[in-house]
Amino acid sequence: QVQLVESGGGLVQPGGSLRLSCAASGSIFSINAMGWYRQAPGQSRELVATFTRGGSTNYADSVKGRFTISRDNAKNTVYLQMNSLKPEDTAVYYCNADINSKRGSLYFTAGYWGQGTQVTVSS
Repeated sequence: QVQLVESGGGLVQPGGSLRLSCAASGSIFSINAMGWYRQAPGQSRELVATFTRGGSTNYADSVKGRFTISRDNAKNTVYLQMNSLKPEDTAVYYCNADINSKRGSLYFTAGYWGQGTQVTVSS
């Protein structure tokens, strides 16, 4: 009963910018962490940036100084501002969340993935 919906992907020229959004909805009691991963064709999925409930952030070395992750707790939404984009940033970007849910008197934690949004950096 939890869904993650990404938006904001598209085609951009090298050096350009995009802002990705991921909104979580459904049976959400609290969110432990949200973040972004990406996967290029023939490549494994890799971490891009994460934002934990305590406010800590983690970035892949390849995006440090160019990408910024942020959040709006009231909207259960996480953002990824991507600047100075390079062709090697081309990939499908996936939102990921670790979410606490409540069913009756029971609480449980599960991980969720969004459907992905395509980012293409090309001239």
